[in-house]
Amino acid sequence: MPDNAPSFRSGFASFVGRPNAGKSTLTNAMVGTKVAITSSRPQTTRTVVRGIVSRPDAQLVLVDTPGLHRPRTLLGERLNDLVKTTWAEVDVVAVCFPANEKIGPGDRFIVNELSKVRRTVKVAVATKTDLATPEQLGEHLLAIARLGEETGTDWAEIVPVSAKSGDQVGLLADLLVSRLPEGPMLYPDGELTDAPEEAIVAELIREAALEGVRDELPHSIAVVVEEMGLREGRSEDKPLLDIHANLFVERSSQKGIVIGHKGSRLREVGSDARKQIEAMLGTPVYLDLHVKIAKDWQRDPKQLRRLGF
Repeated sequence: MPDNAPSFRSGFASFVGRPNAGKSTLTNAMVGTKVAITSSRPQTTRTVVRGIVSRPDAQLVLVDTPGLHRPRTLLGERLNDLVKTTWAEVDVVAVCFPANEKIGPGDRFIVNELSKVRRTVKVAVATKTDLATPEQLGEHLLAIARLGEETGTDWAEIVPVSAKSGDQVGLLADLLVSRLPEGPMLYPDGELTDAPEEAIVAELIREAALEGVRDELPHSIAVVVEEMGLREGRSEDKPLLDIHANLFVERSSQKGIVIGHKGSRLREVGSDARKQIEAMLGTPVYLDLHVKIAKDWQRDPKQLRRLGF
């Protein structure tokens, strides 16, 4: 290889921010497909989903963390610990600040915590710029710069993006790549995420379940895929994937909400989730859902372990 050939870079970047700051939508826009679940409700992401962006010059692995928040439960504490371990292990942390909302105590809390992680490069991203006027965006960018100064955080870049319109998403990818170390590909080309299929299926079911539940806390729903496999005795050109999953809620009142009148809500959840899973896995799916109660599971270490936290 000639000396002046551009070198290949590879590494990890993490999007962080308070709940609903646009992290998952940005991950999906960058990878070009749906790998992180997004929902109009805050606090949907719980597992660290990695989206993989493979380019001729680089491979950028995106680590999507749960929104950092002041914890109220044992689950909340575990999620926060997860976020902080991730920060110390990635090459770049990109903090997301939605442009349509003022910077608040939640943002300051995150940046303060992040300032304790010394070695990692920090980038500020103004997300959801399609929802702000040029004046609002200008003020927002100045506020982000000020927050950096007040917390002793040295922003390597401050970038406005809109994942929805795709505006500046490519530019942000270039900036993140430029901060990665030189190194070989970390994943085979064409792979988009390293989350096992069962985990992705569980998240898609959970997303569908959260979409219509307006009044209950989304963290009260956990999904466990009990069984997943191709149905036997079917010809190769007509495969059917059988998926049996349980939705766990904490109280019987929540069970009623998820099931809905005469099961209507659960049927809707099943149908929405099935479409998403079929699109993701490219095969017809038979989805069997059951709602169960795991009393106060967010506060019980044994149940948290059983549900995968």
